[in-house]
Amino acid sequence: MAHKSTSKPTEAAEAAWYASPEGRRQTQREFERALKRGTVLRSEGARIPLSDAKVLAELVEQAKAKTTKAISIRVPVADIERAQEIADKQGVGYQTVLKQAIREGLRKVS
Repeated sequence: MAHKSTSKPTEAAEAAWYASPEGRRQTQREFERALKRGTVLRSEGARIPLSDAKVLAELVEQAKAKTTKAISIRVPVADIERAQEIADKQGVGYQTVLKQAIREGLRKVS
């Protein structure tokens, strides 16, 4: 019979959870709730005023710009093959090429 451990999670396990998609979503939800309530606390070394909601909202937007989300889309095989050819020439992955193309396309239409 397997023995179930009741020990506390290690710092590494806790850090891994916060780095996981679930952990990042939970942290984002908690931050947004605190931002709306006006209860975001200033940590030591923070260089932003406690009450500056505009700065905090800007930080949230910056975090969103750097955070990725897995999606599923249907892409024509010819486009994937073209992205793979470009990726081989650039020495990167084809998904990177597709993300760059999407980003550039969004810039053009906005």
